[in-house]
Amino acid sequence: MFRRKDFYVNARAVIEREGEHGREVLLQVRAKPGQPRTLELPGGQLDPFESIPAALRREVMEETGLTVTAFLDDPRATTSSAPGGNVECLTPAFVYQTTRGPVDSVGFFFRVQASGEPLTRGDHAEAPRWVPVRDLRTQVQTRPDDFNWLTLAALRHLYAHPWADA
Repeated sequence: MFRRKDFYVNARAVIEREGEHGREVLLQVRAKPGQPRTLELPGGQLDPFESIPAALRREVMEETGLTVTAFLDDPRATTSSAPGGNVECLTPAFVYQTTRGPVDSVGFFFRVQASGEPLTRGDHAEAPRWVPVRDLRTQVQTRPDDFNWLTLAALRHLYAHPWADA
C-alpha cells in the first residue's frame, strides 16, 4: 500500500464582518520561524479524528483569539454511525489541494463570522487586521508577494466567484 509522508489536512477560515467600509476580511501575518512573514488567512492542521468544524474553531481561537459564531455558507452537516466508525459529512465554502509546493496538503475553507477582539499575537500569527474586500482585491492584484502562496490562491479563487460581489 502506498503511504504519503508529510501529508496535511487543514481547516481554514475566511473571517468576515461588516465594517465602516463595507465587508471586511481578517488577515494576519504568518509568524512561524524560518518562514516568510506574509499575510495569511487563519487555519491549520486537523488533529487525529478531530472534526473539521472543531479544528476550524480551535485554529481560529489559537491564532486570532476569536470565537467562531456562525458559518456564512450552510455546511449542511450530517453524521452517520456504523459498526466500522463515525463519519461527518459537510459542505465547505471551497476545497483546495496543493499540486506543487513546499507542503502536500488538502484543506477546507469556510466563510465564518467570529466574536471577540483579535490577539496581537497568536499561535504562529500576529498583527491581525481587518481589510475591506474591495481594497483586498487591489492588493491581491498589485502586491501578490504580500500573501503566502496558499492565501493568494484562496483569495484569487474567491474573487473569481460571486463572493466578491456579495
